[in-house]
Amino acid sequence: MSYLIRDALPDDVAGILDIYNDAVRNTTAIWNETPVDLANRQAWFAARAEQGYPILVAADATGVLGYASFGDWRPFEGFRLTVEHSVYIRGDQRGKGLGPVLMQALVERARQCGKHMMVAAIESGNAASIRLHERLGFVTTGQMAQVGVKFGRWLDLTFMQLALDDNREPPRKD
Repeated sequence: MSYLIRDALPDDVAGILDIYNDAVRNTTAIWNETPVDLANRQAWFAARAEQGYPILVAADATGVLGYASFGDWRPFEGFRLTVEHSVYIRGDQRGKGLGPVLMQALVERARQCGKHMMVAAIESGNAASIRLHERLGFVTTGQMAQVGVKFGRWLDLTFMQLALDDNREPPRKD
């Protein structure tokens, strides 16, 4: 398979929307139960750009195969060096190795942005995603039972994190 990992372009938003809504309808990777429209994903795309945060896509001649991004973990300045990421792969491309490639590129971008910690919040039954994160060096740091609901059942949440640098002391805020 020949594809390119690159920064997303505005023309990619429709492909991102399709992948997002497929995950809403068919998986517990996204805990929303209602598909979104193009305006929603365009606003999300613009917000990431305004924050200076990347949206990476894996793309080929058929369009967007998968995407990955990160954003602020919490909206308080004390969390400014921690980000939470998302990675989603088009249904017909899952299991073909795109997730690790997108994640590795995203981790590198977070390091380039000067971030210290990357957080993953994964539905606890998603063993494939947990294994992927473990292979990339993420460690499980917490689990929360029955904090979500989708498809008529309770969902548990596993938190994982990856240190992006080896700074033992935080930087001083000037």
